[in-house]
Amino acid sequence: MTHVHVAAEKNTKNAVVVRKPFVIEGFRVNAVSCNMRYSGRLDLALIATERFLKVPVAAVFTQNLFAAAPVEVSRRHLKSSGGMGCAVLINSGIANACTGDRGIKLAEETCRKVAKAISVSSESVLVASTGVIGPHIKVKAVEGVLPELVNGLAPDKWDSVAKAIMTTDTVPKSAYAEMMVGGETVKVGGVAKGSGMIAPNMATMLAFLCTNVHVNQKILQEMLAKAVDESFNRITVDGDTSTNDTVMMFAAGPDGVAKILTGREPEAEVIYELICNVCQDLACQIVEDGEGATKFVEITVTGAASKEDAKRIAKCIAESPLVKTAFYGGDANWGRIVAAAGRAGVRFDPKKVSLYFDDLCVFKDGVPVLLPDVEKRASEVFGKDRIFVKLVLREGIGEATVWTCDLSHGYVDINASYRT
Repeated sequence: MTHVHVAAEKNTKNAVVVRKPFVIEGFRVNAVSCNMRYSGRLDLALIATERFLKVPVAAVFTQNLFAAAPVEVSRRHLKSSGGMGCAVLINSGIANACTGDRGIKLAEETCRKVAKAISVSSESVLVASTGVIGPHIKVKAVEGVLPELVNGLAPDKWDSVAKAIMTTDTVPKSAYAEMMVGGETVKVGGVAKGSGMIAPNMATMLAFLCTNVHVNQKILQEMLAKAVDESFNRITVDGDTSTNDTVMMFAAGPDGVAKILTGREPEAEVIYELICNVCQDLACQIVEDGEGATKFVEITVTGAASKEDAKRIAKCIAESPLVKTAFYGGDANWGRIVAAAGRAGVRFDPKKVSLYFDDLCVFKDGVPVLLPDVEKRASEVFGKDRIFVKLVLREGIGEATVWTCDLSHGYVDINASYRT
C-alpha cells in the first residue's frame, strides 16, 4: 500500500489540527502485545479515565445488521450506565463479528476482566475490536497481559494506542486540537484506524476521542453524532460498511477545565468545532491511507436543492469504480463523473451542470469545454497525488464534500489475500 504524503497540520476555521503527540488531562492510555492474531506487535489498547472515574461517554456505531459482538456489548453497557463509562478496551486482529452468542459472552468476559483489574463495575467498561470477521477473540490472551496493560497506563502513550488498533493500515492515525477559552486551554485529541472496508454508515473503522472539558452526556452525544456526519460519514475507500464501525468519545469528569451542561455556554461552540475538526482530520487520514491508495480525492457538490442531495451525489461519484480507476490511471475522464452524478437518484437539470478539476472548468452548462489546452491541463491535474473535484448544479444552496481515494491494483492484491 502506498501512503500519500500530506501536510502535518491543517487549519480549519479557528482551530489548527496537528498530527503530533498529545496529552489530554484526565485520561491515561496504554498498549501492549497479546498475540491476538499478529505476532510481536502492539495489538491491545486501553483508554481509561484518571482514577477510573465514570465520565460522560458518547458513541456512534455501525448500522450494519451484522453488528459485531463488541458493538452490541458497548451499546448495552452505555444504555445501562446512562452513557457513563471509565474505560474502553480495543483489540486488533480479530473482529469478533458474526460470532453468535459465544462472541457476546467473550466480549462481556473481557469487560469483566478489565473491570476486576481496575476495581470498577463491568458496565462502565466498553470494548471494541477490529480485524478478521468470524473468529472469536482470545480472552486468555487478553487476561495474560492485563497487569502490564493497566500498570503501564500513562497520559502520553496515545501513539502506542494508534499503532495497536491498526490492521491493514500502513501508518498510525492521530489528531489533536486546542483553543483558549476564558483563560483555559480546551483540548480534543483522538486516534483512528481504517484503510479498507471504508464507507461508514454510522449511524473495520474505529475512532476514539477525549476532551478535557466536562460535557453533559446528552449534549456530548449530539455533538459527536453531528461531527461524525460531517466527517466519517463523508469518506469512502471502497463503499463497504464494516460490522465493527465505532466512534467513541470520553469527556472529562467534574475536574474538567470547563463545564458544558446546557449547550448554551460560550465553550459549547468551541468544543464542537474542535470535535468536528479532529474528526474530519482523522477521517481524511483514513482516506489518505486507503488500501492501495496512491491519490487523495476531495469531491464537492454545490448548488444542489438540499445538503442531502449534494451528499448523495458526491458519494455516488466517490464510490464509482470507474471514476476511482480513472483517478488511479490519471485519466481525466469527466464523462464518468457526470454519469455517476446522473445515476445518484437526485433530480437536477443536466443543462445547468458544470464540472471543475481544481480550478479548471472541463464541463459547462451540460456540455464539455473544448478549448485546445483543456485536456492537457486536466491530465496534469489528475497526475497529482491530491485531486479536487467540484460539481456545480445551480439548483439551490445545498453543498457537501466527500473524501475518497483512487482504486489501484494494490487494493485488489491486499484484499485477495487478507486472511492468508
